[in-house]
Amino acid sequence: MKRIVIVGSGNVAQAFALALTEAGMPPVQIYARNGAAGRELAAQCGAAYTDDGAQVMQADLYLIAVTDRAIASVAASFEAGNAVVAHTSGTTELEALAPKVHHRAVLYPLQTFTKGRRIDFRTVPLLVEGATAQALACVTEVAEALSERVVRMDSAQRAMLHLAAVFACNFTNYMYTVGEELLAEAGLDFSLLRPLILETAHKAADASSPRLTQTGPAVRNDFQTKSRHCEMLREKPDLKSIYIMLSKNIWETSKKTLPK
Repeated sequence: MKRIVIVGSGNVAQAFALALTEAGMPPVQIYARNGAAGRELAAQCGAAYTDDGAQVMQADLYLIAVTDRAIASVAASFEAGNAVVAHTSGTTELEALAPKVHHRAVLYPLQTFTKGRRIDFRTVPLLVEGATAQALACVTEVAEALSERVVRMDSAQRAMLHLAAVFACNFTNYMYTVGEELLAEAGLDFSLLRPLILETAHKAADASSPRLTQTGPAVRNDFQTKSRHCEMLREKPDLKSIYIMLSKNIWETSKKTLPK
């Protein structure tokens, strides 16, 4: 069983630490600057804790789960020796761990994580990359112990996947927030939208392409409804601009014609 040190104590670090523990590969140590969060996570996994780079244990794999801008400095704050050091970022290149780390790797989970919310890691696509055969073999072995879908992917491909995920996840969630705010102004509850949100997501996931499941006034090029919506948004120019832009793109993408 590999000795693994988790570097970080945020949402991604917590998700990996708990998933590894459940898979019978608990981390031996949590190395994190945030003492309270780090100690709490270490206790959950039965691991040691340190906030001192000089006290980081020897391990086979150091899994760095910190903010993108901190990856390089954190990787340089402890001695990994000949071990594998991997980061978990979607947008950071493998070379961010160079030149200090020889066996550098990436283990990126394509999922959104929130502290306290448990996710079945077996369903999470894990994207792996390694600068050496040892690095790639190590992260692949760990990934396959956690997930049913492990994909080898280089830094450019992973960055494009992350961009796609921002559209599919982050921007979509912002639209939920806009919907909630519009309903609140009318004295209505967001729960009214939940069945619609779930069915839309299920349809997109089940279809061969989400393009085939597009509905609404934009795909029909319903001028009357779109004009009314824009009038309702006249005091919200930013949202009106978003509405017009998205409606235009949906219409052009769908390649629909006006109903006869």
